[in-house]
Amino acid sequence: MLLSILSWLLVVLLLSALLVAACLVLATLWISAKAESLVPPVGKFIEIDGNRIHYVDEGEGRPIVFVHGLGAQLHHFRHTLFGRFGPGYRLIALDRPGSGYSVRAAGATGRLTEQARVVRRFIETLGLERPLVVGHSLGGAITLTLAVEHPEVISGIALLAPLTHLEAGMREKTGLLYIRSRLWRWIMAYTVAIPTSLRYARPTKEFIFAPQPFPGDYMVEGGGWLGLRPRHFHATSTDIVAVEQDLGRIEQRYGEIIVPAGILFGTADRVIDIRTHGEPMQGKIAGLDFEIVDRLGHMPQFVEPERIIAFIERIAARSFSGRPSRQTHDNFNEPSG
Repeated sequence: MLLSILSWLLVVLLLSALLVAACLVLATLWISAKAESLVPPVGKFIEIDGNRIHYVDEGEGRPIVFVHGLGAQLHHFRHTLFGRFGPGYRLIALDRPGSGYSVRAAGATGRLTEQARVVRRFIETLGLERPLVVGHSLGGAITLTLAVEHPEVISGIALLAPLTHLEAGMREKTGLLYIRSRLWRWIMAYTVAIPTSLRYARPTKEFIFAPQPFPGDYMVEGGGWLGLRPRHFHATSTDIVAVEQDLGRIEQRYGEIIVPAGILFGTADRVIDIRTHGEPMQGKIAGLDFEIVDRLGHMPQFVEPERIIAFIERIAARSFSGRPSRQTHDNFNEPSG
């Protein structure tokens, strides 16, 4: 009798667990569909070594390529900066593999060296003549890796609040995003991760933008909704796990960087500490332009776009010095969709 009761209890618990899981999956798919309806693709697509890359390409002139940070997408630059630049620049922002509407190649690891190669191949495929590369946050680490390993394809680098050093406790700081198992990463992505992320979206934004308030239009115009999709969560977790495989080695090679370089950092950044990732860079790269902004947080392109444009144009002037402006859209025509 007791065994029969226990068996029934186990069945009920199993069915309840399956019901909860099914509800979480349905909620995840609903949130993901809503995100894609609110923030649809806005650019073109191109195949790069098995990755389907979504990008926007505006203007004509000297090329500037923008590489976004962890869990972000191209709207972090397109929405904040593109409409504010003066003439004479060709502005290209891409969704990194797995982020936004870009699809990561099967078997890709998300390592810094791998993502730097994708950016290099992106530059070559579009026929860009040694662009300036702007990297924010994790995009800064990828841009530094590009400058170390592929300097011949770029003219310079401009970094905004970049991740530059492998620090102790990084796993603990990234919390539930650090998931080593690919299988468990997918399970989390399609069950608890997205509904939980939506529930805590406001405090997350407050932390990332602090001490400045987050913009009211961030979720749509800034592309924030796109982070609430399982594939995007999986890519973000993959990126976090992969960072520690290369960053410690890459940071030992910053002295090899020969292209013009600039870093802009806020003193109030709570996501990436200027004392760990900014100040130690002084003296490591010859001729580094290091700009410190008092009381600025981790999202300078949203908070002070005019200052960021002035910073980028200052690095661009050094990077493109003596070069004629010949970049047009005639060298590449990739259909949208």
